[in-house]
Amino acid sequence: MNSVNSIHIQQLRRLHILLVDSDVHARDKVRQALGAGFILHCARSLDEAQRFLAEALPDILICEMVLPDSSGLDLCRLVRRSSLWQHLPIMLLTNLSTLQDKVAGFEAGADDYLVKPFDARHLVARLRLLSRIKHLELDRG
Repeated sequence: MNSVNSIHIQQLRRLHILLVDSDVHARDKVRQALGAGFILHCARSLDEAQRFLAEALPDILICEMVLPDSSGLDLCRLVRRSSLWQHLPIMLLTNLSTLQDKVAGFEAGADDYLVKPFDARHLVARLRLLSRIKHLELDRG
């Protein structure tokens, strides 16, 4: 299958998103923003995220940097070290907005960084972009 057909099929299929955030209100806002175009799975902690990833691989991981049992940066590093998960696109969606926070996120392995509060259309566009990039890379490799 060529890249154009692969991307087209990917756009028709609803993407599975794993959102890791301990704040129920933040999870609800993401759920509302994504609407019916995505299948959202939620985890409240690093441990829950690891359990989910051990059972299923989502299309994209969205993670808050501040988690009750660790940091979203720890989850980024864990994913990037794993041969099973290393190609998983990671977006950090967080209240932390300094340049140092963003650099730390990218250095830990995040592919994208979005600061709360976010615009729903912007979030969806960035997720579609991450998915498109992932499939182009997989088709080449």
